[in-house]
Amino acid sequence: MKEKHPQDSYVMMSELVLPNDTNTLGNLMGGKLMHWMDIAAAISGQKHCNCPVVTASVDNVSFKNAIKLGNVVTLEAKVVRAFNTSMEIYVKVWGEDIAAQYKYLSNEAYLTFVALDPNGRPRKVPELVPQTDEEKSMHEGALRRRQVRLVLGGRMKPREASELRSLFIEDDKIKD
Repeated sequence: MKEKHPQDSYVMMSELVLPNDTNTLGNLMGGKLMHWMDIAAAISGQKHCNCPVVTASVDNVSFKNAIKLGNVVTLEAKVVRAFNTSMEIYVKVWGEDIAAQYKYLSNEAYLTFVALDPNGRPRKVPELVPQTDEEKSMHEGALRRRQVRLVLGGRMKPREASELRSLFIEDDKIKD
């Protein structure tokens, strides 16, 4: 299986915020944005592994700035780390008021996707080789984020989270 680079999975997608996408305050509904984020991340994951993918988890989604009716939403997604059958995908969301020539960051999130074989079972994904310093930093942090997800999901014991031990354990004693 040929290794890939984060840029190989890069996706940029834009949407116009229409009245049906907003709440009573004229802001884009969070659920609609999460829907678009899921689509952008899924396309990115499919580009990385050349097969269908499914959402396994979504990390914290915090909204820095509301996106208003009539604004353009631009989503950028790319795989930042490939594990065995899963991939962590980073999504960055921008809002843009074209008339005012103002672009602003709305939010960022990490989503995890699992690659599927023709029988709907998890399958191995290609290795990801980061190129830039930013990609290398995100790649390194992905293992810690994965372990946090596994611990919080009850699929890993905190003591088994080797990348997190230094945050909580010092000389085999738990920090206060």
